[in-house]
Amino acid sequence: MRVDLFDFDLPEALIALRPVVPRDAARLLVVRPGEAPADAAVRDLPGLLRPGDALVFNDTRVIPARLHGLRTRGDDPGVRIEAMLHRREAPDRWRAFARPGKRLRVGDRVRFGAGPEGTACDLGHLDATVAERGDGGEVALAFDLAGAYLDEAVARLGEVPLPPYIAGRRPADARDAADYQTVFAREPGAVAAPTAGLHFTPDLLARLDAAGLAQVRVTLHVGAGTFLPVKAEDTAEHRMHAEFGEITPEAAARLNGVRRAGGRIVAVGTTALRLLESAADPDGTIRPFAGTTAIFITPGHRFRAVDVLMTNFHLPRSTLFMLVSAFAGLDAMRAAYAQAIARGYRFYSYGDSSLLFRAET
Repeated sequence: MRVDLFDFDLPEALIALRPVVPRDAARLLVVRPGEAPADAAVRDLPGLLRPGDALVFNDTRVIPARLHGLRTRGDDPGVRIEAMLHRREAPDRWRAFARPGKRLRVGDRVRFGAGPEGTACDLGHLDATVAERGDGGEVALAFDLAGAYLDEAVARLGEVPLPPYIAGRRPADARDAADYQTVFAREPGAVAAPTAGLHFTPDLLARLDAAGLAQVRVTLHVGAGTFLPVKAEDTAEHRMHAEFGEITPEAAARLNGVRRAGGRIVAVGTTALRLLESAADPDGTIRPFAGTTAIFITPGHRFRAVDVLMTNFHLPRSTLFMLVSAFAGLDAMRAAYAQAIARGYRFYSYGDSSLLFRAET
């Protein structure tokens, strides 16, 4: 499909730079097939679903994945480098997007942070070697530390990787360390938050439980590829970056039991949806999953696992707006976004949310 079909104009004033407080006070636009979009709030969620439905949360935890360093090469005085880690490949190795990527080549050394020479990390710096160089500034970094030692160094030296539409307007600060993390974040590895999950509070989770709604956790480590624009003119020419995900046998069994009992699967976020659809058989059975997925969902996709999707409002021409258009229908989503803009909904990671009921295809 033509990418320009997924374009729309968004006033910059509607891009949220901070979340609302409390989290579940955010607005929620409810989109059902054949009905006009309806205004609600995230805290209304227990009454918008049915007892026996299951909400699927992504329990990935955001790591401080933006690193600043200095490339060294012989007697060269060096070049300042920013690296955004986006997928771990080994205990000592990360795939990253580097800026300026053109100034790096295989074998270069990069020192992140600052500190004396002679140690891999001395509370102030972390050294790595460029092991591979790919397209679009992507590199593979082999660090001098591995495992938990590397995790500790990244946690010390890295920054919260706010999306570019926020980071371009204000720096990350101490509030973001908490705001850009879900209350159920458990498994470290994401470089972007599963933002629909940012709206949940312990009180809301308790009320969902009291309403007879099951809660199931899966893990998809969101990569920095989620921020990359679609540069192709046709969706067939766009390549998704792979992300690691896991659905345990216990989680798969619970979800399949919900479906057998007549309940619906409610994906909280596009990340949970993409993982569930990657793991589903043609008949909708969800299999245990542990591996990478690069699934790219556009209109025409036959959804196997997910019946309802809660998701924030996405960028024009983005793979995520394509996904919601596949789920609820392109015309329905264009109308819903137009209404959200007209009524002043807040957009993107720290913004308001929507509850989409799957259109029949």
